Amino acid sequence: MHSGAIGSDNMISLTVNGTVHRLDVEPETPLLWVIRDELGLTGTKYGCGIGQCGACTVHLDGEAVRSCGLQVGDAAGKSITTIEGLSPDSSHPVQRAWLAEDVPQCGYCQSGQIMAAAAFLRQYPNPSDADIDANLTNICRCGTYVRIRAAIHRAAALMK
Repeated sequence: MHSGAIGSDNMISLTVNGTVHRLDVEPETPLLWVIRDELGLTGTKYGCGIGQCGACTVHLDGEAVRSCGLQVGDAAGKSITTIEGLSPDSSHPVQRAWLAEDVPQCGYCQSGQIMAAAAFLRQYPNPSDADIDANLTNICRCGTYVRIRAAIHRAAALMK
Protein backbone atom coordinates (compact mmCIF):
# COMPACT_ATOMS: atom_id res chain seq x y z
CA MET A 1 0.00 0.00 0.00
CA HIS A 2 1.10 3.53 -0.69
CA SER A 3 1.46 5.93 2.15
CA GLY A 4 1.69 9.69 2.05
CA ALA A 5 -0.48 12.62 1.16
CA ILE A 6 -2.97 12.47 -1.66
CA GLY A 7 -1.43 13.99 -4.73
CA SER A 8 2.08 12.79 -4.00
CA ASP A 9 2.09 9.03 -4.48
CA ASN A 10 -0.92 9.08 -6.80
CA MET A 11 0.63 11.34 -9.43
CA ILE A 12 0.85 10.00 -12.97
CA SER A 13 3.67 11.19 -15.20
CA LEU A 14 2.81 11.61 -18.87
CA THR A 15 5.01 12.81 -21.70
CA VAL A 16 2.75 14.52 -24.21
CA ASN A 17 4.21 16.19 -27.29
CA GLY A 18 7.63 16.10 -25.66
CA THR A 19 6.57 17.78 -22.41
CA VAL A 20 6.42 15.88 -19.13
CA HIS A 21 3.24 16.45 -17.10
CA ARG A 22 2.66 15.23 -13.54
CA LEU A 23 -1.05 14.84 -13.03
CA ASP A 24 -3.20 13.90 -10.07
CA VAL A 25 -5.73 11.76 -11.94
CA GLU A 26 -7.16 8.32 -11.38
CA PRO A 27 -5.22 5.71 -13.39
CA GLU A 28 -8.49 4.37 -14.86
CA THR A 29 -9.36 7.74 -16.44
CA PRO A 30 -9.49 7.47 -20.24
CA LEU A 31 -6.42 9.09 -21.79
CA LEU A 32 -8.70 11.12 -24.07
CA TRP A 33 -10.20 13.04 -21.15
CA VAL A 34 -6.80 13.70 -19.59
CA ILE A 35 -5.52 15.07 -22.92
CA ARG A 36 -8.58 17.27 -23.44
CA ASP A 37 -9.63 18.27 -19.91
CA GLU A 38 -6.40 18.24 -17.91
CA LEU A 39 -3.95 19.35 -20.62
CA GLY A 40 -6.32 21.46 -22.75
CA LEU A 41 -5.26 19.79 -26.02
CA THR A 42 -8.64 19.73 -27.72
CA GLY A 43 -7.51 18.71 -31.21
CA THR A 44 -8.05 15.09 -30.16
CA LYS A 45 -11.79 14.57 -30.50
CA TYR A 46 -14.41 12.51 -28.71
CA GLY A 47 -16.46 10.52 -31.19
CA CYS A 48 -18.01 7.28 -29.99
CA GLY A 49 -16.30 6.59 -26.67
CA ILE A 50 -15.88 2.87 -27.44
CA GLY A 51 -12.78 2.90 -29.63
CA GLN A 52 -14.61 2.33 -32.89
CA CYS A 53 -14.61 5.62 -34.79
CA GLY A 54 -11.00 6.79 -34.38
CA ALA A 55 -11.68 10.50 -33.79
CA CYS A 56 -9.58 10.20 -30.62
CA THR A 57 -6.51 8.68 -32.30
CA VAL A 58 -3.12 9.67 -30.87
CA HIS A 59 0.32 8.08 -31.05
CA LEU A 60 1.58 6.07 -28.10
CA ASP A 61 5.29 5.37 -28.59
CA GLY A 62 4.69 5.98 -32.30
CA GLU A 63 1.75 3.60 -32.64
CA ALA A 64 -1.74 4.89 -33.47
CA VAL A 65 -4.11 4.17 -30.56
CA ARG A 66 -7.65 5.19 -29.73
CA SER A 67 -7.32 7.26 -26.59
CA CYS A 68 -10.96 6.95 -25.45
CA GLY A 69 -10.44 3.32 -24.49
CA LEU A 70 -6.92 3.58 -23.09
CA GLN A 71 -6.54 4.14 -19.37
CA VAL A 72 -4.12 6.94 -18.54
CA GLY A 73 -2.29 4.61 -16.14
CA ASP A 74 -1.42 2.39 -19.11
CA ALA A 75 0.08 5.37 -20.95
CA ALA A 76 2.30 6.49 -18.07
CA GLY A 77 5.98 6.44 -18.96
CA LYS A 78 5.27 6.28 -22.69
CA SER A 79 5.56 9.01 -25.30
CA ILE A 80 2.19 10.41 -26.41
CA THR A 81 1.81 12.57 -29.50
CA THR A 82 -1.43 14.41 -30.24
CA ILE A 83 -2.35 16.28 -33.41
CA GLU A 84 -0.92 19.42 -31.79
CA GLY A 85 2.45 17.70 -31.50
CA LEU A 86 2.63 16.14 -34.97
CA SER A 87 4.36 19.29 -36.26
CA PRO A 88 4.67 22.81 -34.87
CA ASP A 89 3.32 24.45 -38.03
CA SER A 90 1.23 21.84 -39.88
CA SER A 91 4.24 20.99 -42.04
CA HIS A 92 4.09 17.22 -41.52
CA PRO A 93 3.74 15.57 -44.96
CA VAL A 94 0.34 14.10 -44.01
CA GLN A 95 -0.97 17.51 -42.95
CA ARG A 96 0.36 19.10 -46.15
CA ALA A 97 -1.23 16.35 -48.25
CA TRP A 98 -4.55 16.75 -46.40
CA LEU A 99 -4.62 20.43 -47.33
CA ALA A 100 -3.52 19.84 -50.92
CA GLU A 101 -6.24 17.22 -51.44
CA ASP A 102 -8.87 19.33 -49.63
CA VAL A 103 -9.78 16.29 -47.52
CA PRO A 104 -11.96 17.71 -44.72
CA GLN A 105 -15.63 18.27 -45.18
CA CYS A 106 -17.00 18.85 -41.68
CA GLY A 107 -13.49 18.19 -40.34
CA TYR A 108 -14.44 16.62 -37.02
CA CYS A 109 -12.71 13.28 -37.61
CA GLN A 110 -9.71 14.68 -39.41
CA SER A 111 -7.21 14.97 -36.53
CA GLY A 112 -7.76 11.27 -35.82
CA GLN A 113 -7.54 10.44 -39.53
CA ILE A 114 -4.26 12.35 -39.85
CA MET A 115 -2.75 10.69 -36.77
CA ALA A 116 -3.77 7.23 -38.03
CA ALA A 117 -2.35 7.98 -41.49
CA ALA A 118 0.96 9.29 -40.13
CA ALA A 119 1.53 6.11 -38.08
CA PHE A 120 0.37 3.93 -40.97
CA LEU A 121 2.85 5.48 -43.41
CA ARG A 122 5.77 4.61 -41.12
CA GLN A 123 4.84 0.94 -41.63
CA TYR A 124 3.65 1.22 -45.24
CA PRO A 125 5.79 3.86 -46.97
CA ASN A 126 4.42 2.91 -50.41
CA PRO A 127 0.85 1.74 -49.70
CA SER A 128 -1.62 0.34 -52.19
CA ASP A 129 -5.30 1.27 -52.01
CA ALA A 130 -5.88 -2.20 -50.53
CA ASP A 131 -3.28 -1.51 -47.79
CA ILE A 132 -5.01 1.76 -46.94
CA ASP A 133 -8.48 0.22 -46.91
CA ALA A 134 -7.37 -2.74 -44.77
CA ASN A 135 -5.39 -0.77 -42.19
CA LEU A 136 -7.10 2.59 -41.75
CA THR A 137 -10.39 1.97 -40.01
CA ASN A 138 -11.24 5.47 -38.76
CA ILE A 139 -14.77 6.51 -39.62
CA CYS A 140 -15.68 9.65 -41.57
CA ARG A 141 -19.39 10.39 -41.48
CA CYS A 142 -19.02 12.74 -44.44
CA GLY A 143 -17.53 9.93 -46.54
CA THR A 144 -14.32 11.66 -47.63
CA TYR A 145 -12.56 8.31 -48.04
CA VAL A 146 -11.60 8.91 -51.70
CA ARG A 147 -9.87 12.17 -50.72
CA ILE A 148 -8.31 10.53 -47.64
CA ARG A 149 -6.85 7.79 -49.84
CA ALA A 150 -5.52 10.37 -52.33
CA ALA A 151 -3.95 12.37 -49.49
CA ILE A 152 -2.24 9.27 -48.10
CA HIS A 153 -0.72 8.55 -51.52
CA ARG A 154 0.38 12.20 -51.78
CA ALA A 155 1.90 12.11 -48.29
CA ALA A 156 3.76 8.89 -49.12
CA ALA A 157 5.28 10.64 -52.15
CA LEU A 158 6.21 13.69 -50.04
CA MET A 159 7.94 11.44 -47.50
CA LYS A 160 10.27 9.88 -50.09
